[in-house]
This record gives sequence, C-alpha cells and structure tokens, in this order.
Amino acid sequence: MSAFDRLSPALQYHITQTLGFSELRPVQELTIPAVLDGKNCIVLAPTAGGKTEAAFFPVISRVDAEDLRPVSVIYTSPIRALLNNQEERVARYAATIGRRVFKWHGDVGPMQRRRFLDDPADILMTTPESLEAMLMSTRVPARRLFEGLEVVIVDEVHAFADDDRGAHLSALLERLSRYCGRDVQRIGLSATVGNPDEILAWLRGRSRREGVVISPPRPSSNPQLSIDYVGSVENAAIVAEQMHRGRKRLIFVDSRRGVEEFGEKLAAHGVATFLAHGSLSVTARRDAERAFAEGSDCAIVATSALELGIDVGDLDHVLQIDCPATVASFLQRMGRTGRRAGTVPNYTFLATKESAVLQAAALLRLQRRGFVESVHPSRRASHMLAHQLLALSVQEQGVPVSDWWGWLEGATPFLALTDAERQSVVDHMLAEQILISTDGRFSLGTRGEKLYGRRHFAELYAVFSVPRVIMVCAGNQELGMVDASFLQGAEPGSRNSTFVLGGRAWQLTNVDWGKGRCSVKPAEGGAKAARWFGGPAALGYELCQSMREVLAGDDIDATWSKRAVEVIARLREEHGFLRDGELAPMVSESDEITWWTFAGARANQLLARVIEAELGGRCVVRDTSISCRDAAGASTTALRDLVRRLAGRGRPDDEDARGFGSTSAKARLSKFEPCLPEALLLELVRERAVDVAGAQAVVSPERGRPKDD
Repeated sequence: MSAFDRLSPALQYHITQTLGFSELRPVQELTIPAVLDGKNCIVLAPTAGGKTEAAFFPVISRVDAEDLRPVSVIYTSPIRALLNNQEERVARYAATIGRRVFKWHGDVGPMQRRRFLDDPADILMTTPESLEAMLMSTRVPARRLFEGLEVVIVDEVHAFADDDRGAHLSALLERLSRYCGRDVQRIGLSATVGNPDEILAWLRGRSRREGVVISPPRPSSNPQLSIDYVGSVENAAIVAEQMHRGRKRLIFVDSRRGVEEFGEKLAAHGVATFLAHGSLSVTARRDAERAFAEGSDCAIVATSALELGIDVGDLDHVLQIDCPATVASFLQRMGRTGRRAGTVPNYTFLATKESAVLQAAALLRLQRRGFVESVHPSRRASHMLAHQLLALSVQEQGVPVSDWWGWLEGATPFLALTDAERQSVVDHMLAEQILISTDGRFSLGTRGEKLYGRRHFAELYAVFSVPRVIMVCAGNQELGMVDASFLQGAEPGSRNSTFVLGGRAWQLTNVDWGKGRCSVKPAEGGAKAARWFGGPAALGYELCQSMREVLAGDDIDATWSKRAVEVIARLREEHGFLRDGELAPMVSESDEITWWTFAGARANQLLARVIEAELGGRCVVRDTSISCRDAAGASTTALRDLVRRLAGRGRPDDEDARGFGSTSAKARLSKFEPCLPEALLLELVRERAVDVAGAQAVVSPERGRPKDD
C-alpha cells in the first residue's frame, strides 16, 4: 500500500477534495508509514517542506480510524508565536474529520481555558511552561485530561534539545506517560540539526518504541548570497530601503534593542516597517505579522523569533544586519525565502562592523562544507532534577518519598546521574529547607516557598529566570515590556525619559513600580531605543576556526561586495602573522601578549583562568583571542612554556573546568542553583560555562577537536 492509501478513507477524501493536494511530498511519503507503524520519529525537511502535514496527516488518521478520545494529541513548540501561526492550519486539518484543536498558553484567557476543561479538544497546542502549569494547578483535572494521550509532536525540536527548556520538556513527557499509562509516541520536527540520531535518543527517553530519523533528499538549489559592508546602522537602513523596492523584506537583527533602533531608522526612510520581538505586546506582534503577511512593499524587522518556522506569507528577500552566531540560524532564516515556484532562497548580509564581514564570510564557508552545529542534550541536568522534584511536590500536594523518582526515571536529562548524586540533591534541598519531608512525602520547605512559591508557584512553571520588567501602556493599550533598570533614574516628562518601543517614540509620564507598569504618551522622534538584559551570543569553536581560515587565505569569494573585499583585505593585512602557518600564534605588544586562539569565548574563558592561576596577572577574553596582561603578559617564552606543560598533562581538563568555571560564568546559570550541592553545582558550571574540548584543541592542536563536540 502507498502512504496515501494507509490513511483513513475520510482523511484521504479531504486531502484531495477539501485541501486540494494532488500528491504527497517525499517527506510525507516517508513519515506517514513510520507514524502509522507507531515509531518515534525525527522528521527533517526544509522550512515549508511539508513537515507539519507529514506529522499531522497520519496522527489525524489514527484519531479517526481508532476513534481516539480527547486529549489524544499534544503539539508543542518553543514559542507562542509559532503556536499562534500554526493554530488555523492544524485546526483546518482536524476539522476534515470532525475533530477540534485548542491552543493553551499565557495569552489565552481564563474563560476560554474553562471551556476547554469542560469539553476538551482532540489536539492541544501548548508550550512546556503551560503544560507544567496545567500539571501543577489544582483547577486542572490533569489525570482525566491526559488519560487518553497517545502522541506528542515537538516542533522545532532542535531549539529545545540542548537547553533547560528541553530538559524540562523531556521530564514532562515522562510525567505525561505516567498519567495516561502508555508509551506515548513522540515525533520531533526540524529543518536544521547536525546530529539527528542523538536528538532522537533524547526525545525517546524511556519509550520502548522503535525510532527512526526521516530525512528525504533535499532538492538542490543555488541560493543568492551576498555580503556587503555598510559601516553603520544608518547606512544599513539606507541600503535596505533602496534594495528590493516594491518587494517584501524580512530583516533580522540579533537583539531587541537593535530591532527597535533599526526599525525606527528604516521607517524614517519611508519604508512601511513592522517590528517583531519577544518584548512587544501580543497585540503588537500579531498586528505586525498580519500586516506584513498581507502587504507587499514593506519590511518586518525581527529577532530570531521569526526564524522558527513561522509563516509570514510569500516572502521575497531576507536581509541580515551583521551576522547570526550559528550556521543553523542562518539556514533557518534563509529558509524563509525561495518557497514559491520559480524562486530561489536568498540572503543578504549588511555588516555595520568589519568584524561582522569576517564572521559572515566564515559562516558561509562552513555552510558550503555542509556543516551544521550539533545539539548535545545534557544527561546530567541536576538542576532540572531539582526543578522537577519541586514541581512534583506541588503537583501531588506532597509527592511520596518512595515514588518521586518513578515519575522521572528514564528521562534523558537525568540518565548519567548516579543514585548517589540524585540522593545528594535531595539531601541538600532538605538541609537547606527548600524541601521538607513529612509523613513520607516531600513538600516545599520555608526556603523553597520563598524562592519558588511566589505568585502561586509561577517561578516553577518556567525554568529560566526572567529579569524584572515593566509593562509599558499608552492609555489602556499595552505596548510591550522594558527592563526595570532601563527606567531607573528617568524623570517622567523630562528629555531623558523618551524611548522607542514598537518602532515609535514615547514620552514617559508615570511609573508605578509596585504594579510593574508605566504610562507613556506619543513623543517626537530622536528618542533612545529601549533596553533589555542580554548580550551577544558567544561564537563557537568551529566558526572561529573558519574566521582564522578566511584571514589566512588569499581567495576572494563571489558573495563579497567590493566594499566587503576591501574590508577582508584590510583584516588580512592586520592579521598577517597568521600566514606563518602557526594555528594559534602569540603576538607580543608593548604591554601585553595576545594569543590568537580562534577557539570561541567559552574555550578562551577556561584558558584565561588557567593562565591567571599559573602565571598571575589578568587576561581579557574575546571569541578569537586572549589578551594577557601584567604578569601573564610579561614573557612570551613563559606563556609558551605553560602551554607545553598543559599539553603534556592533558589540560585544561574537567577538573580545571570545575575549579575555574565558576569564575568564568558571568551570571547565574540557573535559578535552581540553590538546590544543588557544591559538587553538582561545579559540574553544571563545567558543562555550561566553558568549552573543555575547544581549550584542549588549542593547547594540543595535533589532537584536534573531537568531532562530537
């Protein structure tokens, strides 16, 4: 039987007659049998390649053929915007067999939620945070709601797997399996991931179903790529206005502040400009996405939020201000274009800094080699184990001491933790009064209530700490949020209290610090962009090594504009010492030594701390180099001798990472750090704050960097 023939008759009819499909795509032909055979799947296909239908057609067919009862399917994604974007599409597919969809996240009101709980839909679309809130809430009958669960679909699975939200989701899957008492089928969707087999293993957890990676051959394409140097944000706005007039443009900027700044300048040049980033209000984001989807001669300026599969209609061109930090992000963003017949993907880098020209050139070099960053889920996420123990204590209103691990056993993030390490987390939480044990049950202790019991346990719903933010309101309209620190010292009504949010200038009129709200009114232009916490992403080892290759080479790439060629020529001249063939040369200047490691900031942080401990002085870390000053920079001979000694001892090693990692972490890595004993806290720092393999590859270049890293 063909894949199509295996679908239920009702769905077959509607696929051809209602939805207008004349044939299935390759990814759908491969995925439908695998899903109907009950396999766990990782489904890989480019953006707009048909992944959504590949997953939902066989799942909806099962709902129809087996008459599954609600809630039988959960669809989850990393961001609310993707849920909003997919809701109508999934609902249309479900409606073909008379089934319903419900979306539950923080923007959905209590009345709608109550209606769903009274009459559940077949497919629940939600985020992991909302799932956690449902499981912990006394107002949600979670056992009854999820007793019929059969399938979980995880969209943009690569965006989950290697961070705390992925560990959280993995644990939630095991808890949901316990509720329904069956081996829930798991389907992950992604456009870009370098190690799909490892992601499949992470997604499977303790499921005993057979697993398969589905990756059909991708049609060859010759994307139109270009790198231009424009020198400033203002110049970038001028070029972006002149390029592709009359066409639809999606412009990525890798910070919310940058989106606001660039959006204001682009609008000043007469371009119909819409903004999209996570600190804008729900209404503002939806209005921008809708207006952009319906427009033609316009631009939407966005952070990475719009790279994750969101459909913004037919898109002509993608522009990038400066450069993303990974090949995966670049591929996701480029995948927004070239989706219509007769078009090809295209991507234009507009570099405002010379370093961004180099980074873009290096990124394209990696992409042409077929490189995509691997995603390595943690198997020792002790902080997330603590989080789940706290959440279970609330969920069960006191989880039995003898049973709490049974909820989580088999979850990938905890597989490498020993029994003794798990017990050490429990003992530490009890000693710190984060947990208490009463009548054979764990509950939140006094310190646990203080740390995580605020706002009805909202601190336990999400695994990331959120900086204090202030809601910005113009009358009754919510515009978005800014960091509270941004408004400190601003005098309402004064010149220093005007700022740009949502692409418009606003004048601060009042701040209610207790309620976390401020009032504004429209202001004249020339205001500063609002500010949020967060800095540029650290570059990885592979990208930095590619930057070194560009600098040490002589080639001129066809993607480089004349101005970009001139920039690369200047940078090559400045880095002429790379032509001597040494992979990580040391350059001595008047009062310091710069070690050009090209290893990335996480590797360099570890190397710098080791140097300071061994030689004294201080080191300044960048992605490409370490500047050794004072005693550390007094002698190139001493520094080289130290590197040779480290290489002979196999250092820096994991022990160095545990010892020096805490001084390399610039901020708290998790809000659940207080739950960890010192040994596991140092282990968390080793895993998150530094790159041991990258540091070792610099010290011992003949060994190279392990391919798994």
